[in-house]
Amino acid sequence: MEGVDILPHERSKKQFDVDAMKIVWAGSRHAFEVSDRMARLVASDPAFQKDNRSRLGRKELFKNTLRKATYAWKRIIELRLTEEEAGRLRFFVDEPAFTDLHWGMFVPAIKGQGTEEQQQKWLPLAYKMQIIGCYAQTELGHGSNVQGLETTATFDPDKDEFVIHSPTLTSSKWWPGGLGKVSTHAVVYARLITNGEEHGVHGFIVQLRSLDDHMPLPGITIGDIGMKFGNGAYNTMDNGVLTFHHVRIPRNQMLMRVFQVTREGKCVQSNVPRQLIYGTMVFVRQTIVADASSALSRAVCIATRYSAVRRQFGSQDGVETQVIDYKTQQNRLFPLLASAYAFRFVGEWLKWLYTDVTQRLQANDFSTLPEAHACTAGLKSLTTTATADAIEECRKLCGGHGYLCASGLPELFAVYVPACTYEGDNVVLLLQVARFLVKTVSQLGSGKEPIGTTAYLGRVQDLMQCRCEVQTAEDWLKPSVMLEAFEARSARMCVARAQNLSKFANPEDGFAELSADLVEAAVAHCQLIVVSKYVYSSSCANLKTCRVRFNYPWTMGV
Repeated sequence: MEGVDILPHERSKKQFDVDAMKIVWAGSRHAFEVSDRMARLVASDPAFQKDNRSRLGRKELFKNTLRKATYAWKRIIELRLTEEEAGRLRFFVDEPAFTDLHWGMFVPAIKGQGTEEQQQKWLPLAYKMQIIGCYAQTELGHGSNVQGLETTATFDPDKDEFVIHSPTLTSSKWWPGGLGKVSTHAVVYARLITNGEEHGVHGFIVQLRSLDDHMPLPGITIGDIGMKFGNGAYNTMDNGVLTFHHVRIPRNQMLMRVFQVTREGKCVQSNVPRQLIYGTMVFVRQTIVADASSALSRAVCIATRYSAVRRQFGSQDGVETQVIDYKTQQNRLFPLLASAYAFRFVGEWLKWLYTDVTQRLQANDFSTLPEAHACTAGLKSLTTTATADAIEECRKLCGGHGYLCASGLPELFAVYVPACTYEGDNVVLLLQVARFLVKTVSQLGSGKEPIGTTAYLGRVQDLMQCRCEVQTAEDWLKPSVMLEAFEARSARMCVARAQNLSKFANPEDGFAELSADLVEAAVAHCQLIVVSKYVYSSSCANLKTCRVRFNYPWTMGV
């Protein structure tokens, strides 16, 4: 108990307004109040306790999660919580569950890709959880390569139905959360075939289980894919495998907001721009970036408290030195603390970006879409990779104690690390960013000005020639100096990669050969984005002036 008394002493030495910082972290006073209220609600309810999670067997673990998810939904209904409040309550329950994919992917997919009629039919059922949905895209043989999916949806004009079929072992849907035991429905992605011709991959709403006895419907085989990495962790989720044997669904269960199949089997592009579906992708990725800051902050909080309490060596008068006072500990820990704030701020900015992109798409303005796609893809990759690595570093910072499940770090790592793969493999995403950057550089001479997070490339000539004027360590604290350094590095790397690519007769051969270098350029660009948002946010010298929501949009170089 002696160590517990150290933390109040450490907190008493603060040199900033903690209450103001809470508002900054939350994004607004309203967001803080909602989070605080939901956190207290969960913490005070014994039904949500998680002390024994790492010691439960898989069957008991899953049953426990079912109970919590059901109880959480009951409380949401009883308390008449708003969608925002319900989301925060589920966050603080802190247990991967079938509801994550229902609310995080199934519902957004219908909202983003379904027609108004489809939304009116399916969303009320989903909102009331009268049906439980999952998102069946990834297959045993294909993940990031969505166009390579093998599941087929063949239109039968005689019966006005689609026939969903899994032609190969590798076409089995693999990994969807909530699929193994719980989901009654799924948004299934399959290759559309009409009149013997393929028309790419599209989404279909497919009922998987009977609403009477919950048994799989005819032609559908479902199972749980088994244990995952770590104690507890993602083993609370029933990730599943799914195959179809000539399963028929009505034609109107194809998501047809953008692309439609008529009664005669003709494929028609609707008057809704296909680019609108990218709005859902931007939403999902900005959520992932926000989750990165949350996961990283938890790990840093554990490691910081441990470092303040733990004492080792340097005994003077019988009192050993606090681990946090060692420069080597600070050098490893404090950059992670700064990263948690940086990711939080860039996550807040991405909320603005999502709103902006959505409004532009609805107005048929697609000018910012490629840049927004590259930006969100890159930030998803950068923040999830950094966070996964940082959680492991925090475990090491806690010495042997960090290896204990009781520290919370092993399970936190096991729960978080899949983020480096789902919604786009991180290296594949960086290569997409690199393509966009190379294209942007190649268009500089055409008079087309780069926009948004690539606007700095419009000053590429100056950045290629600029020299750092830093004379003292304190100079690096100047926002303009930091930004110029990151801008110059990114610009020079982008230009160099574009020049090297131009030497290849076949650009694709060059892209394959130089892919490692291109990934480095993409990382540099994404780091610049994070730094620019962090610099802007931290430039609020008086935190009391930051109690209101930040001023958007944030531009590069502010």
